[in-house]
Amino acid sequence: MVGYAFMGAAHSQAWRTAPRFFDLPLAPRMRVLAGRDPGAVKAAAERLGWEQTVTGWPELLDRDDVDLVDICTPGHTHAEIAIAALDAGKHVLCEKPLANTLAEAEAMVAAAERAAARGVRSMVGFTYRRVPAVQLARQLVADGRLGEIRHVRVQYLQDWLVDPQAPLTWRLDKQLAGSGALGDIGSHAVDLAQFVTGQALTGVAAALETFVTERPYPAGGPTGGLVAAPGDTTGPVTVDDAAVFLARLSGGGLGVFEATRFATGRKNALRIEVSGSAGSLAFDFEDMNVLQFFDGQDDVQGFRRVLVTEPQHPYIAAWWPAGHGLGYEHAFTHQVVDLVGAIAAGTDPAPSFADGLAVQRVLDAVERSAADDSRWTAVG
Repeated sequence: MVGYAFMGAAHSQAWRTAPRFFDLPLAPRMRVLAGRDPGAVKAAAERLGWEQTVTGWPELLDRDDVDLVDICTPGHTHAEIAIAALDAGKHVLCEKPLANTLAEAEAMVAAAERAAARGVRSMVGFTYRRVPAVQLARQLVADGRLGEIRHVRVQYLQDWLVDPQAPLTWRLDKQLAGSGALGDIGSHAVDLAQFVTGQALTGVAAALETFVTERPYPAGGPTGGLVAAPGDTTGPVTVDDAAVFLARLSGGGLGVFEATRFATGRKNALRIEVSGSAGSLAFDFEDMNVLQFFDGQDDVQGFRRVLVTEPQHPYIAAWWPAGHGLGYEHAFTHQVVDLVGAIAAGTDPAPSFADGLAVQRVLDAVERSAADDSRWTAVG
């Protein structure tokens, strides 16, 4: 694995846990962790359960004891690491968004296609797909329980940047992060909509906004690849704080999307509501074990609260008795289960790099629309 901060910890938890709760066809071994700082990466490896460490990710590519490279680094590094690993014959799991630019994402998909011809697999980490309630939502749509999809409403609301004195991090620098709320959490909103409905977003009309344009560097100075002039104590925010856009779906429906890190009081509210001609459903990650479902054929007109913890629900049988809810980390475990299963079966896992590129095309269209007075802009 490359990187060991927030996402690295979540992925490590998943690699440790998956073989202990699921009957995997292959046994993952957490062989080596890569990071730039020798002391910090060694401490992280001991804490997270990795056997060895290196301070340069290229060292992973020549090792016969490494079959898969898990990329948990900032977006500007994804393309270089993923392409090199795939070309070296390593399977790749890459955190979302796939890349910082459309060109990088296209190059990564080309590398994935070359690798797939040699039996080398790749996956992008849109982990919310693997929440059991989201899987159930997708199944209801696929089974036709909602009829013709007419409306999709998706929000991803956080508030960790509301304080203007919150420090400047790499996530607020366009060169490192690619975009702000749009790529960081808006990418999840786009993928969730396309995954649940089974439809693509074909056009958007968007607006982006940066509310706080200057922030203090963390105590001790810039970190995470940020660069400052000597003596500078603050730096510019070069990404969006919030993104809103309308969208058209390939099936003829309409979508409304919002992604912000300035929704005061909302911590991790990823919400989707899908309205169809025969029914509707709604999901909110802050109540992640519940799916709201409205059956238009039911005489008792009202939404049904489905607690998605029964053994017949996706992934649940491996965990706890009914009613004992799952948490944020479990979706990462399910990601490992599906990836290892696909590698063992010789099949392409999902979401693929091509799926990641599809999201990247929407993000690109949003940025182009926002720069052009919110005009309708085709995706692609």
